Amino acid sequence: MSKYSEQAKELLDKVGGSENISVVTHCATRMRFVLNDTSKADEKAIEDIDIVKGTFTSAGQFQVIIGNEVASFYNEFTKISGADDSSKDEAKEAAKQNMSLIQRLVSHLAEIFTPIIPALVVGGLILGFRNVIGAINLVNDGTQTLAETYQFWSGLYDFLWLIGEAIFHFLPVAITWAIARKMGTTQVLGIVLGITLVSPQLLNAYSVAGAEEIPFWDFGFTQIDMIGYQAQVIPAILAGFVLSYLEIGLRKVIPSVVSMIFVPFFALIPAVLAAHVILGPIGWEIGSWISDIVYSGLTSAFGWLFAAVFGFAYAPLVVTGLHHMTNAIDLQLMSDFGGTNLWPMIALSNIAQGSAVVAMIYLNRKDKQEQQVSVPAAISCYLGVTEPAMYGINLKYLFPFIAGIIGSSIAAVISVGSGVMANSIGVGGLPGVLSIQVADILAFCVAMIVAIVVPILLTIILAKTKMGKDAYQRLGK
Repeated sequence: MSKYSEQAKELLDKVGGSENISVVTHCATRMRFVLNDTSKADEKAIEDIDIVKGTFTSAGQFQVIIGNEVASFYNEFTKISGADDSSKDEAKEAAKQNMSLIQRLVSHLAEIFTPIIPALVVGGLILGFRNVIGAINLVNDGTQTLAETYQFWSGLYDFLWLIGEAIFHFLPVAITWAIARKMGTTQVLGIVLGITLVSPQLLNAYSVAGAEEIPFWDFGFTQIDMIGYQAQVIPAILAGFVLSYLEIGLRKVIPSVVSMIFVPFFALIPAVLAAHVILGPIGWEIGSWISDIVYSGLTSAFGWLFAAVFGFAYAPLVVTGLHHMTNAIDLQLMSDFGGTNLWPMIALSNIAQGSAVVAMIYLNRKDKQEQQVSVPAAISCYLGVTEPAMYGINLKYLFPFIAGIIGSSIAAVISVGSGVMANSIGVGGLPGVLSIQVADILAFCVAMIVAIVVPILLTIILAKTKMGKDAYQRLGK
């Protein structure tokens, strides 16, 4: 018998039995249920199961936080429950029956970026490591970088850009592939479409202003500029959806016996043409407009206010799932301004929520059962995974969550007020410092200290107020 058998049986009973499960799957830390009747799930009883770190409902799914053991627990649960071992895509489709229009739009955006987040995180770490060896004067009394002093580090610095370029400059390839994957269309066509947006034969869009002559395709009656869309998000999203909808529409009208020949042909060529004639230029303008507004807002005289609001609201956005929208904005800022001033605030929000959990570890230091949840939750939060901390501890008590968002807001004001910029999206939490541009590392560290100290102190103070006492009484502590 597996060590998870009893807990799996208990969870099955508390979610309403096998007959109440439409779909069940898992992600990195959570079990994801689409339930036929959500009212049958006993959340309080589920949270009392030893292995469970917390529960919440998001995007039409009832989610149970397990932690790093989720894959092994999930295998045992499906064996006992007999529930369908459906794919994540099937789970999401089943969940959409419980979602509003806005939730569906956010879900679509999340499904585009979620598959490519691991690459973006790796890219952020690589750019951060290149910072350390090629941009910080660490040797010869602080006058030279490692890359300037040693051939090995110089070679490594140049080599790592091979990966960084593949991730960020060729980002449209990943986006168009992710859209094809999400839409259930031919993924290799999405890859081909993405390559046509970043092909080496195209003039990099960022070089247009300084180019003496722009190459073009000459069709006799018209000409099309050969301009690429390296690192661009909106053009890739528009082109990817056009390709997918063309393929879906063509499959409905072209006989299946010849569809393998004609569907890719009549879907890909018009999509590529539309991407370079219409969608690319329009998407470029839209992306520039969005990034200009965000960047101008954060660098204006009222940037502190924008930062305060964003720092306060980011964690609640995570609860709703709306935080996925920031990925597209971050990437657009990176392509237009060579960095993002939004990402540092996200990393600080993670740190603030983790710090609130640290305070709860201190306050509940005699509660050994809760320590099993709070200690791993704080560690994962400091490393950028916030769900166990937020749902397992902070939202359950509420007052540490409030302390966290207040601390995040203050830290965000310091970050934006100091002009902190990140080279890229990276690992959230404490490792986020690796993504920060060298000139801004000290200011970001100050903001990090605030994101650690303020939530800890506020959580301890709020625990002694009526809000804290009511929370303890409500939870029977």
